[in-house]
Amino acid sequence: MQAVVQGYRGLSLIVGLNWDRIFFFGTLIVGLLAGAFLGNAINAAFPAMDAPAAF
Repeated sequence: MQAVVQGYRGLSLIVGLNWDRIFFFGTLIVGLLAGAFLGNAINAAFPAMDAPAAF
């Protein structure tokens, strides 16, 4: 039981020290997903602009 408690304390310490990095990467992932969603929505709204005109 002591090993579980010490492991939890160690994990809590690591998360406490690195919460800003976790927040940064989470924000980065959310931003990339939002950009992909908006790009897909814009592409679906204007299907004629998908490919350039053939010569």
